[in-house]
Amino acid sequence: MISIDLNCDMGESYGPRIVGDDAAIMPFISSVNIACGFHGGDPTVINKTIELAKRFEVSIGAHPSFQDLENFGRTEILLSEEEIFLLVVYQVSALQGLVKLNSAQLHHVKPHGALYNMSARDKSYARAIARAVKAVDPALILFGLSGSKSIAVAADMGLTTCSEVFADRTYQDDGSLTPRSHADAMINDPADAVKQVLMMVEDGRVKTVSGKMISVKAETICIHGDTPGAADYARSIRAGLEKKGIKIGPIKAGA
Repeated sequence: MISIDLNCDMGESYGPRIVGDDAAIMPFISSVNIACGFHGGDPTVINKTIELAKRFEVSIGAHPSFQDLENFGRTEILLSEEEIFLLVVYQVSALQGLVKLNSAQLHHVKPHGALYNMSARDKSYARAIARAVKAVDPALILFGLSGSKSIAVAADMGLTTCSEVFADRTYQDDGSLTPRSHADAMINDPADAVKQVLMMVEDGRVKTVSGKMISVKAETICIHGDTPGAADYARSIRAGLEKKGIKIGPIKAGA
């Protein structure tokens, strides 16, 4: 039986800004990536998201980013490898502290936004993030874009990795995600998202915006919590996978 993880970025609200509907999404996923305060989230929001994840027995991950509340962590920032290393250690450690407060366990780390995309193509960023994860807890799993440098570098460093594909985003011919500045970056129909997910999980392929078929490794599927109608995406995708006899569950350390 095929098994797949279904993850979502959550806990990204802060101050007056309410992002997504975490409570409506959580019942349908198996892993959650919780913002660490630099692009979204604050101690209260983070703690509530951890409590929600515990209630639904969802694996908890840290979702570190550039320090960029204004742009939601989606603006690329040039930093040294050491600066990236400390940036990630700081955020993962903070999330880990609140997870322990709730008598839970941190399961994985998934970078957010521009930090994620830069680590996918830049070995220095990938190495800094992998070093940071290993320094905090070498048992943590690193989530990264399928086929990316972030996955390759982390695996070379001995970390357990999890190759990620996206339900609600389109792809370029090189395997990267279509930039959000492009009109065709998002998949706006849950039915179309289900079709893309099933192709990636069952066939190991995805159709790019140019119509080319490229290979992907699908170990976890991402749904963005800030996508309008994210709960409908999550519900539809889970139902579509289960209809095909595909089991939903978190990635195990050492898998």
